[in-house]
Amino acid sequence: MGKKGKMELAKQFGRILNVDMSSGRCSFSPYPEAALEYIGGRGFNIWYLYHNLLSGTDPLAPENVLLLSCGLLTGSSAPASARLHLNGLSPLTGILGSSNIGGYAGAWLRSCDIASIIVTGKSEKPVCLYIDGNGARLEDGSHLWGCDAFETQDKIKQSHKNNRLKILTIGPAGENSVRFASIMTERDHAAGRTGMGAIMGSKNLKAIVIAKGNHKYFSAVKSSQKEAVKTYLSEIRKSVEFEFFSKHGGAGYVEWVNGFGIMGSRNYSRIGVDHIEKIDARQLEKNIVHSSGCFRCPVQCKADLKLNGKEGDKLFTRPEFEPVINLGPKCGLDDLNQIIKLDNLCGRLGMDSTSAATVMAFAMDLFEREILAGDLAEDLDLSWGNAETMETLLYQMVENKGLGKILRLGVREAAVLIGNGASKYAAHVKGLEMTAYHPTAIMGTALGYAVSSRGGDYNNVYASLEYSWTENEAIDEFGTKEAVNIKSIVAKGKVIKKAVTTNIMVDSLGLCKVPVLSLLRSFNLEKETDLINGLTGMNLSKEDLFEIGEKIASLEKLFNIRHAKEDITDGLPEMFISKESEHGLTRKNFNIMLAEYYNEMGWDEEGVPPQLEII
Repeated sequence: MGKKGKMELAKQFGRILNVDMSSGRCSFSPYPEAALEYIGGRGFNIWYLYHNLLSGTDPLAPENVLLLSCGLLTGSSAPASARLHLNGLSPLTGILGSSNIGGYAGAWLRSCDIASIIVTGKSEKPVCLYIDGNGARLEDGSHLWGCDAFETQDKIKQSHKNNRLKILTIGPAGENSVRFASIMTERDHAAGRTGMGAIMGSKNLKAIVIAKGNHKYFSAVKSSQKEAVKTYLSEIRKSVEFEFFSKHGGAGYVEWVNGFGIMGSRNYSRIGVDHIEKIDARQLEKNIVHSSGCFRCPVQCKADLKLNGKEGDKLFTRPEFEPVINLGPKCGLDDLNQIIKLDNLCGRLGMDSTSAATVMAFAMDLFEREILAGDLAEDLDLSWGNAETMETLLYQMVENKGLGKILRLGVREAAVLIGNGASKYAAHVKGLEMTAYHPTAIMGTALGYAVSSRGGDYNNVYASLEYSWTENEAIDEFGTKEAVNIKSIVAKGKVIKKAVTTNIMVDSLGLCKVPVLSLLRSFNLEKETDLINGLTGMNLSKEDLFEIGEKIASLEKLFNIRHAKEDITDGLPEMFISKESEHGLTRKNFNIMLAEYYNEMGWDEEGVPPQLEII
């Protein structure tokens, strides 16, 4: 692409909004032509951070940067094009903080001709960033400090007399530097993982308020563009799981994961539960008051619920797959109504439910093993499944009190402070608490946990092809049907390379992983390539996309190597490593998978990528 073509494409991408919290200045700059090589969203963010964030930066200091970036297709006519990607140096892990959020905020940013927000510095007092089609400004937010994430949105809409505003906000967890604080929009969309809410709070930025503008971005006007959108939409709607996912959301698969034998329970000390019917979220269909979803998404997998009993007319949002398992089986809780209430409380407080649940499960595990000192437990009943204690701990973490004062730091640091062998039961990779799947039961996912650039997280790698692809597809792509045998280590390095690079590109395109990877199983990005070219007029191949994905993966790894203060080995906690000599997730078998992954990525045997020629 020539310089003139790059300039035109950069102009189409939109502007960069630069927010200097220290001076209160908001300014706009053109989209950098050099960043076009990284597509947008997650790719743009790591390009910017690699160039601009100095080694040794304190994640909660003004010098840290918070980026919120639209993907290539975010806010366009493309189906499911709602996603906004967030990055910064994580207060929880000390390496790349990375999270992703849906709803309408990303699309509304694009309607204001904004591709990315770059937030630096720290305000002297709490403020809100207000954005519309005419520009951006900081407004006083002191009256909102202390409000939960839901109250904040309601009050902002009331004060601006505009119910159509889209608002990204922190709750008390972000204000008070809980290391895994989230950023919320609406009631059930969260940028949950790695503590992006704590960065926002450290900058005294309570909320980002977006009024819809009039800018059109890659809008389907020509017949060829309309046909590209129509074709992709049709593919989603005719997928086998479309109706089920629309009706039940991700939580509808809780029974499946238990039956498949890969669910972690009781702090991963067990696999699965006996009475899954108690928390089978499909039973919530009768409680649905209203279904909803993200911008231009046909799936509409969100739902508002009314619960039976004393809650009366109070509305709750339906939890997703991960919160049901993490707040449920992982903590030994089998009361679905209590799981729903705890998940909604996490949303109100602005706290990642996965990390919060994992640190609570960790505390319960230590309590049962008599490792947790009595003065730390105080008078809390930390027996498995005690919902009252779990609620108390959530508030303690926000208020920096009691046992919560330690747990709010994340399971890695909490284990060090507790001592007495507690680290043996701390389920994390690189400081990030692990998600629902039990790594000893599914080999590719075990490797994915280990190599994920943000730490122990399934959704960052989303290797569902490991069990959703057919044996014939596996043979065609990887040369062996064992690639889709979850108990086999064969070809798992190749599988996870495919998953990592595909996920990076989906995050850089601004699409949702539910339709792309769960419904379409589109790990070759062929349909997405046709959509991009048909809608934007670009001439990309799927090979181009994967080449870019590999480049972004390498840049994220180099960023982590530069900034790491703790051990960031691509490994798993010893609690998951089998002591048998040959079978299961042994050290030898894990190392075989890891070596294959490094080789496929073109990295050296220590997992270090070659230094890239970074533009």
